[in-house]
Amino acid sequence: MKHLLSFSDAKNEAYEILELSGKFKERLIAGKPLEGKTLAMIFEKSSTRTRVSFEVGMYQLGGEALYLSINDLQIGRGEIIPDTARVMGRYVDGVMIRAIEHDDVEEFSKYSKVPVINGLTNKEHPCQVFADILTIYENKKSLNVHLAFLGDGNNVCNSLLLASAIFGMDMTVICPPGYEPNKEIIELALKYAKKSGSNIKITEKIGAVKGADVVYTDVWVSMGDENDESKRLKDLRNYQVNENIMKEAHPKAIVMHCLPAVRGQEITKEVIDGPQSVVWDQAENRLHAQKAILYKLLKEY
Repeated sequence: MKHLLSFSDAKNEAYEILELSGKFKERLIAGKPLEGKTLAMIFEKSSTRTRVSFEVGMYQLGGEALYLSINDLQIGRGEIIPDTARVMGRYVDGVMIRAIEHDDVEEFSKYSKVPVINGLTNKEHPCQVFADILTIYENKKSLNVHLAFLGDGNNVCNSLLLASAIFGMDMTVICPPGYEPNKEIIELALKYAKKSGSNIKITEKIGAVKGADVVYTDVWVSMGDENDESKRLKDLRNYQVNENIMKEAHPKAIVMHCLPAVRGQEITKEVIDGPQSVVWDQAENRLHAQKAILYKLLKEY
């Protein structure tokens, strides 16, 4: 694995990265394995967890992280992506990009001689999902679980589908018509599922949450969707994760949300701040997962 643009890029290293994440959390890997390494972090979108976890992660691993807003770079003034990628590779040891268009990150990686990490695009969010898988394993002591994702089949949902199929988890996406996950992602997940035994379903029926071990949701209006806010709130209003939904899930189900959350829209305050929520552990695990990804990609570069 040279780059991590899609969760599928890590399909052969997924278990290793998960194990490394746990080791970093337990502080079983000592020293400064990335001493002397530098990570450039390019942000086209605002960020809390991605920026802080990567910056702190590089520091704890002995390296340095450079925060670069798109407006700080010539690419923000029209320099073509290949030129920026070629130059970056001569300065730093890796590049993390939080972008709007997934195609832009893929193009950047084609011209980069150093590893490129997708810190979020409109198509996928693989770093988030490694933290999610770690959180599920910690709480369930197994990945033989049923995950139900309610709401908008967005970038996080896409990466969760691939991760579920690779790790052998069952996953049901419950969303209204028009909000389904990416078709290419679904096809790829179904392909992986044949090998792992994972059961992947896409449905609009809310009753499909019945018996789920993990109930996951995300914001209904993501960055870039603001112009469609009123339509989205109307279309998705029946897919809120609330106490009635949790009564249908397994009694010991955990609740997940990648944050930021809008209480009263995709999830109620009672649920996200309730005893079944593992959202804060999930957020913490971004740090440990990021360190594992950085270690895997940059240590031997």
